[in-house]
Amino acid sequence: MGGFRVLVVVPTLNEAAHVESVVTGLLAEQASFRAFQVVVADGGSTDGTVGLAEALGRRHPALSVIHNRDRLQSAAINLAVRKFGADADILIRCDAHSQYPEGFCARLIETMTARGADAVVVPMDSRGGGNCVQRAVAWVSNSPIGTGGSAHRAGHRSGFVDHGHHAAFRLDMFRKAGGYDETFSHNEDAEFDCRQRALGGKIYLDGEIRIGYQARSTLAELWRQYLRYGAGRSRTVRRHPGSARLRQLLVPGHLVLTAACLAVAPWAPQALLWPLFYLLLLAGTSVGFAVRHRSACGLLTGPAAAVMHTAWGGGFLGALLRRREQVWRASAQVPLEVTAPLLNP
Repeated sequence: MGGFRVLVVVPTLNEAAHVESVVTGLLAEQASFRAFQVVVADGGSTDGTVGLAEALGRRHPALSVIHNRDRLQSAAINLAVRKFGADADILIRCDAHSQYPEGFCARLIETMTARGADAVVVPMDSRGGGNCVQRAVAWVSNSPIGTGGSAHRAGHRSGFVDHGHHAAFRLDMFRKAGGYDETFSHNEDAEFDCRQRALGGKIYLDGEIRIGYQARSTLAELWRQYLRYGAGRSRTVRRHPGSARLRQLLVPGHLVLTAACLAVAPWAPQALLWPLFYLLLLAGTSVGFAVRHRSACGLLTGPAAAVMHTAWGGGFLGALLRRREQVWRASAQVPLEVTAPLLNP
């Protein structure tokens, strides 16, 4: 690992409860690399996140804190690359509200080198140690009814994939593909992966390098999160038509079918069979998780799944109606430029 120059970017927005532990864990890997820079790119926190990060920076020269005026994670990563990535080899993206295994950066680069990949992605396991809603959301998020069978959501297989939870990139490929699209608030990772693969990039999912993610603790937060997820995916599949997967189209399709069934039910009562089947599926999910975990919190997994499906499908369809997208062309892609070198040679 000693020959690599690594840039780690941690986007933050009101992450005072997590930023110190995440950044400290990352800085512990500094000695493993030829050069190592951690950048906290803050989107305007009001809870003390910046003060905590700056205090760490005074003790660790390898840590810098910058202001991300656009607030989005996509903009935060690009900004850090522009400012600090001129002579870095590897870009690693970390989220302040996730939990990372020891040696995370080194393990990613080992996999990247061994597999000849341009990017390494990892599985994300949802966790919920708080209230009943958070536990239920975490449980259902780690199951097929919540993920649709996506390999990087609680999956265990490794191999080359189309997409996964972003972790490490060869910086030359990240720049060649133009970095993240800063008009995306969600699904910027999947949209980027479409461009990366179209330009010849290879993405490897390492099922052994797992991160933990704190699930939403209220159904209202979950609704807003999945509404944005659906809207982002809608933009991606229209910008990159070949990226659409059946499991993604089933959710908005279910929503449209359910609405149609309810609309014609006064004249054709048998149309209610589809909504009834879905309700029975949700009820079975609730009972199944309650029994599996021996907890009444499991009864909330059905409502949580309903929120995820309805919000995601609604976001997808809403974006379809509100926003037009142009199909992406490789010939029009502009590389992401950088302006300054890595600060910790």
